[in-house]
Amino acid sequence: MNILVANLGSTSFKFRLFRFDGAGGATMLAKGGYERVADHGKAIDDCLAELKAAGHVHAAADLHGVGFKTVLGKNLTGCVPADDRVIAALEGFKDIAPAHNPPYAAGIKRFSEKLPGVPLVALFETAFYQWMPEAATRYAVPEAWHQAGVRRFGFHGASHKFIAERSAELLGRTDIADRVRGLYQSGPVPAKGPALRVVSCHLGGSSSVTGIRDGVAIGTSMGLSPQSGLPQNNRVGDLDSAAVPFVMKTLGLPLAEVERQMTKESGLLGLSGVSNDLRDINAAAAQGSARAKLTLDVFAHSARHWIGAFHLELNGCDALVFTAGIGENNPDMRAAFCAGLDQLGIVIDPAKNAALRGTEGEISAAGSRVKIFVIPTNEELVVARETVRFIQSQKN
Repeated sequence: MNILVANLGSTSFKFRLFRFDGAGGATMLAKGGYERVADHGKAIDDCLAELKAAGHVHAAADLHGVGFKTVLGKNLTGCVPADDRVIAALEGFKDIAPAHNPPYAAGIKRFSEKLPGVPLVALFETAFYQWMPEAATRYAVPEAWHQAGVRRFGFHGASHKFIAERSAELLGRTDIADRVRGLYQSGPVPAKGPALRVVSCHLGGSSSVTGIRDGVAIGTSMGLSPQSGLPQNNRVGDLDSAAVPFVMKTLGLPLAEVERQMTKESGLLGLSGVSNDLRDINAAAAQGSARAKLTLDVFAHSARHWIGAFHLELNGCDALVFTAGIGENNPDMRAAFCAGLDQLGIVIDPAKNAALRGTEGEISAAGSRVKIFVIPTNEELVVARETVRFIQSQKN
């Protein structure tokens, strides 16, 4: 079974083609992408032409499904057919996720035109959080706001789901790994044995921390939009709501300009004044930039806040996991996140930590009660697997 995964951004289009064997094993046949995309329809046409030229896809019959890592839908989540209902849901929340929802809506329409009869499947980023306790989803706002959709949704769901499954495997809990694999088909089945408590830290261009019990999310740092939680690359992260009217009055800024600055000029970029890339900020800090050093401290402070929050909510932690670009490749930040947490049972091994970049491994010290892992994430593989499972479930 050949599954194409489409990842659409505001000015980008990336794809991966996977082939699944009868036992469920996956091989990536091709990957590619385009930047500075002005017309997503043309990018999709170019993708299909590229796959055909490479001999992977000669006709629509050579593709058995297309999976989309859709972000946020109004009144819709889960792993569902990418049809008119999904397009309407994306358009209903386009103002909350303007960089992703319009491109995904356009992409789904284009693929349905180019590949009639090929199943299209949407796996929403919010899907992993649909079983969170209600108290973890609610803001203290008027009921009318809540009914309009103002609540904590959570994002990076495919990544945190991958971590939930893989960390369970590394800890020898195949029962929990199986539970995670079946989530979107059957929901959480009753767990057996002692609870498995994982804090997953997806740290990259955008970052989030999620608490996971027995493979199911119990809370997350991102909320209504991907703009909240930790400081993002150019997005503000958590901010007191009073700041918006304050700067509008004090600086004389219209709402549209405040929104632009919060999404384009804030976060790591706004703090450092150097870059939105932590590698550049690290270099500036090493050269003596006080703002760059402060940016690293603020980022670590925010991450530690959420790690601590979920450690408390879970009543302990069996595994702390770092993933995504920063989590996988920045030993200094991992060390900063774990510093002085020995009373929580979190003790990092400096040598193991320094040696591990971009590969899977354990970096906890021998006496650490909490296992500390680096696990490279694979969101596209999660989307491909769930697309296969959904298609197969429709045949049964």
